[in-house]
Order: sequence, then C-alpha cells, then structure tokens
Amino acid sequence: MRRKALVFAEESDEGRRLDIYLAGRFTYHSRTEWQNLVEDGKIQVNGKPVRASRKLRKGDRIEYDTADITEPEVDASFQIVFSDDYIIAVDKSGNLPCHPAGIFFRNTLWWLLTEKYGKVYFVNRIDRETSGMVLVARSPEIAAKMSDARYGISKKYIAFVHGDFQGECHAKGYLCPDPGSKVRKKRRFCSGKPEGVEDAEFAETMFSLASSCGGISAIDTELVTGRLHQIRATLCSLGFPLVGDKIYGLDESIYIRFVENRMTDDDRKLLMIGRQALHSAQIGFRHPVSGENLVLKAELPEDMRNLLLARR
Repeated sequence: MRRKALVFAEESDEGRRLDIYLAGRFTYHSRTEWQNLVEDGKIQVNGKPVRASRKLRKGDRIEYDTADITEPEVDASFQIVFSDDYIIAVDKSGNLPCHPAGIFFRNTLWWLLTEKYGKVYFVNRIDRETSGMVLVARSPEIAAKMSDARYGISKKYIAFVHGDFQGECHAKGYLCPDPGSKVRKKRRFCSGKPEGVEDAEFAETMFSLASSCGGISAIDTELVTGRLHQIRATLCSLGFPLVGDKIYGLDESIYIRFVENRMTDDDRKLLMIGRQALHSAQIGFRHPVSGENLVLKAELPEDMRNLLLARR
C-alpha cells in the first residue's frame, strides 16, 4: 500500500533548511539519513522534488512517501481498559506513537486500533514516550461531543523526577518558548506572563509527592489545563527535571545527540531509563451517551516500577 506523510511548515520554520527541519522534528532519522531520503526523491515540497538545503517558507507543504521506508521498532503492546459502542479507553506502552506522524504509520496506536475496530478518533493523545491512558472515540460525532467541557475530562499522571520534591505545589503560570535553549521546540514555565511574548499559554498543574528514594521522587500530577509539554516543562523550570527526558531532563544536549544518532553510553546512564518517566495513570469523564461518570486507571509500567526499586 502506498502511503504518504504530510506536514506544513509553520512561521517559526521560516528560513530553516529542509534537512535540519526534518531531523529536528522527526528524530527517527539522523540529518544525514534525511538528506539521503531527499536526494532519493522521497521528500517533496509543494509537490516538487527539492534539495536538502531548500529553505522553508511558512505554509510549505512537506510530503514524503513512506511506502518503502522501514518504520522504527516500537513496543506495540496495549491493553483495552474499557470499550463499548461509543468509546475505547487504552493503556499504551511507553514506546508507541498515538497517531501517524513523520515516519510512523503502521507502528502507531491508531493503526493497531483501526485494524481491530475500524476507524477511530482520538479524544486525547500522549507523547510516544509517555505510557498510560488514551481515550478514543468510535465516531467523529462522539469525539466532537467529548471535547465539550461539560463532559469534564480529568487527567492524572505519575512523573519520576530528579531531586527531593517536598509536599505539594500548585503551579500556575505561562508556557512559552525557551530562548536560552538550543532545542527549538523546548518550552519554559514562568510564574508571570513574560513581556513581549505573544504565544505564551496559561498553564496550571497540581503536583504532590507520592514517594522518594535515592534522589528520585515520584510525583502525582493533575492537569488543570492541557498544553504542549506542560508537565515536562513545568517540572524542569521548577528545578525537578524528568527522569529519562532527553529535552527536559538533566542535559538537553542529549536530545541533539539523539537526533544526530550519536548518543553515548554516558548519555544513557544519565537518562537512567529508555524513555521519559511519565505515565498517564488515570482519566475521568462523563460518558457521552449514558451520562455515567467513569474513572479509568492504568497501572504503573514495569520500567518505571523498577526505576524506584533499583534505588532502594
């Protein structure tokens, strides 16, 4: 089956080389590997073959044929926590993308669920390296209905961080780009709205200590708002970087080496775990048809459990 992936360049991508853009956004290949794919004609911009050095403009249509490209291996395991004629609640692994993007198509939760249930529509999504609860609708009408605030979706996570977290923290502030970072997509959390930053987003998160051992703290986390990188960026800015996080962990330069396929054994040792130690532990909502209030939970996965056990 012939497949194509499609993305559009945003204003922040203006002037960037195509190969740098691809390597930064889709980290499954190194910059050299992306250059080779461009030279092989696998990538087109606005329907035409281009050079890897092509400078992007806002709105450019970037398309590439994934039919002959081997997708990276993932952990395709997942469990159905709840299912009826309207919604499906899934507990996914910590190395499985939710939705097709970049080089991932078949190796996604969307594809696996589509093969089993037919077309599905995500109500919420979590990062590839985040494990746990994902809510899926079985029709676009139910998906649209679930986006209504009246259905009261609540989300709770467990995060493992470096440092001795104390008590509770109600973090209210703003997320915006981090000008001091070499990683373009990295964000920072500020308690007040930064002056002159138009794209700052209000973010609110509740944190409370669950347990700690050997310099690692397990934190119960509840989202009040839902923003890109909200938990990871907020914890990092509060001084508690997420264990295993290549961007918001102890050393952001690991992410750059990861993108360029030159991570070291020391990098892996510093990360401590093969993915970011963040788990979507619970999701609550009012059923869109029956009106029943549901609270669905996903047990902490083995890799995160072992992380704490190893510190004792």
